[in-house]
Amino acid sequence: MKSRLNFKKSQIRSFFLALEKNDRTEREIENDLLTTGLEYIQMKLPVSNITLEVEEKLKKKVEHNILQAKIREAKLEDLDSIMYLYNRSWLVSSTPFRPIKKETLKIIYEYPETKILIAKAYGSDAAFVILDYEGPNNEYGIIVGLGVIPRFQRKGLGTVIGMATWNHFKKKGVKELRCEVFKDNKVSYNFIKSIGFVEFARKTYKSEDFYTDSKND
Repeated sequence: MKSRLNFKKSQIRSFFLALEKNDRTEREIENDLLTTGLEYIQMKLPVSNITLEVEEKLKKKVEHNILQAKIREAKLEDLDSIMYLYNRSWLVSSTPFRPIKKETLKIIYEYPETKILIAKAYGSDAAFVILDYEGPNNEYGIIVGLGVIPRFQRKGLGTVIGMATWNHFKKKGVKELRCEVFKDNKVSYNFIKSIGFVEFARKTYKSEDFYTDSKND
């Protein structure tokens, strides 16, 4: 069971933790992975901290959001759309990036515990979030990654899909929400912090933490 969990986590990690988007060569980036690694801030939000007052405040933000986005749980036929959303949203972020392949996304989608939510605004898909669970009793709700395409960034869509995430985890009875953010991604860090998450650790990932060996499929 543990090896299966580690295998799943490494596959999901490879979806979000990849090559840095800057002027360095791939060889230089791979050298960083082998030596210093890529540092991520681990953040948490205990469910006990999400009071009715906090929940109502978030609900009002969502209700008054001009985008009036509709949230749905992704189906198999949505993989192309998720792939597009991922590639568009990460191109302009400060998070390490490489394009995602549909085959990799399908593997992640097929894990029973993993759910993908999509936000649709003005008739087109605009954001997504991938959710997972950890802990002996799935008591930790994990926000694996959240992306908003450039056109809809800084318009409150992150809060909308964040509220949908909370509603999903609430139904499952999780005790704590957790996520990771790349140390140089200040925009994401500030947003996550603004909704109540606090830093509890830092972790550096190296090449062995990535799913790269296709023969393990």
